[in-house]
Amino acid sequence: MSVTPAGVQPMLALGGALSAIAALAHIGCIVFGAPWYRFFGAGERMARMAEAGNPTAAVITAGIAAVLMLWAAYAFSAAGALPRMPWSKLALSAITGIYLLRGLVGIGVALFAIETEQGTPFWWWSSAICLAFGAVHAWGLSRVWDRL
Repeated sequence: MSVTPAGVQPMLALGGALSAIAALAHIGCIVFGAPWYRFFGAGERMARMAEAGNPTAAVITAGIAAVLMLWAAYAFSAAGALPRMPWSKLALSAITGIYLLRGLVGIGVALFAIETEQGTPFWWWSSAICLAFGAVHAWGLSRVWDRL
């Protein structure tokens, strides 16, 4: 197991930080509205809902942010930076798998939907980001698997 002198596994700590940053970006969309939804590529429909004051965009985005914060907590817990959380192996395996699957599926969507909204740069960048997050989680998880 690779840990820092303080006993924290660095790759899972990084994974937790990445998920927390993603959650904060989603919260920023709620706070700052349509320009942020557009900047981050959430789609014109979400931006228009935010502009119109429709709470649906904020509710969806808050749900995503909450899930990302939970994922950050699991990564920080397994890294040794937070108290142990239940079902860590299962949860982190699922989190890692979801990040990797989202990245791979997103690239497939982008490849086969070039002329549609799904073929926008958002799909390429978000897929690359999800693949990177998944790789960080997988690497960190492999280092702590035996102690979870």
